[in-house]
Order: sequence, then structure tokens, then C-alpha cells
Amino acid sequence: MLDRRHALATLAAAAFTLSALPALALDKTAFSQAAFDAAMKAGKPVLIDVSAPWCPTCKAQAPILSELTKQPRFKNLVVFNVDFDSQKDALRGFKAQQQSTLIVFKGGTEMGRSVGDTNKASIEALLARAI
Repeated sequence: MLDRRHALATLAAAAFTLSALPALALDKTAFSQAAFDAAMKAGKPVLIDVSAPWCPTCKAQAPILSELTKQPRFKNLVVFNVDFDSQKDALRGFKAQQQSTLIVFKGGTEMGRSVGDTNKASIEALLARAI
């Protein structure tokens, strides 16, 4: 009987974890200079998300960004992920010295940035500067 209870508990935990994954997923594109340049040329609002898979602050930002970018007002926001560990040229180009850096662009111009911010209201205010 204990084995059955343990199995059911494990299945329930797995189902809960899997059901939460889509809510946490952020629709972002791996950064490439060509894609970024095309978005800038098209005048699209852009968010550069500098992150690393090992970064706890980046992990805290992810669900906030996911929730915010699903809002209708941010529907046209193009989100590019710059990998802190492997895209050093992009980091230099954006003058980003730390992971968990968020940079927004509007009309081809940088409109603001934050580093290490996990406050939903201030991240939302930053994203609003791009639209």
C-alpha cells in the first residue's frame, strides 16, 4: 500500500510540475546580430535579456518576463536572449557586464536597462519604455 501511495504522490508531483512549465516559458529568440539588426530596422520594440542558466536572478526574472510579455500591450515586443557564457561579442556590443541584464530598445534607440531586478512593477515599467 505504501508503494502505491508513493507512486501516486510522485505522479501528482510530476503532473503539477509539467502543468507549470508552459506558464514559465518565455517566448524569446536566441540573439543573432542579423535578427537584432532586422528588428531595429523594422522599428520593432526589443528586449535584450542577458542571462545564464546557472543564474538564480535570471531564473527569478523568467516567470515575470513570461507573464508580462503575454500582456496584449507587449504583444509586439521582440525578445532576444543573449547567453552570458557564450556570446561575449554581443555582451561587449551592448556593454552588458553581468547576467540578469535587461535592455529595451524603441525605434532603434536604447530606452533603458536594469541589472539584477526581480521586481515585477519596475520590470514592467522598463518594458513599457520600449512600446
